[in-house]
Amino acid sequence: MRALITGASSGLGRDFAIKLSNIGYDLVLVSRNKEKLEELKGKLKTNVIVEAMDLSIKENVYKIYNKYQNKIDFLINNAGFGECGDFNKIPLENELNMIDLNVVCLHILTKLFLSDFVKKDEGTILNVASLAAFEPGPLMATYYSTKSYVYNLTMAIYEELRRKKSNVKIHVLCPGPTDTGFNERAHVHFGVKSLTSDYVTSYTLKKIKLKKLLIIPNIRMKASVFFVRFAPRKLLLKMVYNIQERKLK
Repeated sequence: MRALITGASSGLGRDFAIKLSNIGYDLVLVSRNKEKLEELKGKLKTNVIVEAMDLSIKENVYKIYNKYQNKIDFLINNAGFGECGDFNKIPLENELNMIDLNVVCLHILTKLFLSDFVKKDEGTILNVASLAAFEPGPLMATYYSTKSYVYNLTMAIYEELRRKKSNVKIHVLCPGPTDTGFNERAHVHFGVKSLTSDYVTSYTLKKIKLKKLLIIPNIRMKASVFFVRFAPRKLLLKMVYNIQERKLK
């Protein structure tokens, strides 16, 4: 069995790699940081291939697929980043780069590898979204929108597969604040205690075994999603704005 993990050099991607290697998966690890990937490779027990490249560049995404077409059993779309600030002040280039990585890369890899999986009627895809998928995101407008895309895309694909009685499995992970490198790149500080990446990845793999579609690894975060479903939109907008403003401070 072989898994391909994007954003594998740190955080969730790194811990997924360690845990999957421990249970026997060979790995293809993709990230921009070759040094960190090579360091991780040296700690793993199974066969590991390192692919150091920027997946916000569309041509690189196709290169990865073409190289590993029909050679992957488990795809983890984990690569992504966020940025916090007023929508009209964040540089457009940064936002387009975010959309390319968080959405376009994930969309391409999901679509192409899913086609391979459907043909052989087996395979697993895990798309990493966020609790941000369930809310509007003032001060992180583009990031929240990308994660909403990931969530809704995964849900739609799940139903298509279910209707066809396919053995291909697809899951979406929506963690809340988690101890990864996300905060540094987004230039924010969470005001609540973060989950550890080790806990989130362990929880996720257990839920994948149970064929859970939506994975939210914390009871408090599950409660917040329940609240969001019924909260008035304008109240929710005010609440999220205040949360993001505190992160910036």
